[in-house]
Amino acid sequence: MKKTTFALMFVILSGTTLWAQSNDEKAVEAAVESLRKAMVDGNEPLLKGITAKDLTYGHSSGLMEDQNAFVTALASGKSDFVSIELKEQTITVLGDIALVRHKLFGDSISGGKPSEVKLGVLLVWQKQQGKWRLLARQAYKL
Repeated sequence: MKKTTFALMFVILSGTTLWAQSNDEKAVEAAVESLRKAMVDGNEPLLKGITAKDLTYGHSSGLMEDQNAFVTALASGKSDFVSIELKEQTITVLGDIALVRHKLFGDSISGGKPSEVKLGVLLVWQKQQGKWRLLARQAYKL
């Protein structure tokens, strides 16, 4: 009886460990959430701090932006996210690189016109000097 109980406890605890997020996955998840909030708020210092200097940011329209253009568009209100909700997010950490996929649903105002946003997104994060920074992003319309 004791061997059976021990074996059952081992299986349960092993399964729990397998499902637990790593510290890096948790840190990337937090970085994604910080990015989401900064995009809605148009928070220039946070947007600059969470993105890599050599950022390449691809929009679903095909427009490509570097860090400066991306941050300026959001901070100036030229591109204004009223809300952003992320769904079906997956995070894969490979050393100092993390791949994040999710679906982005939101409302934005661009050029004074409100619109609904429905995108699939791939984010590439890189750990730079101990901090996860957005290195690349590509979106496609759903």
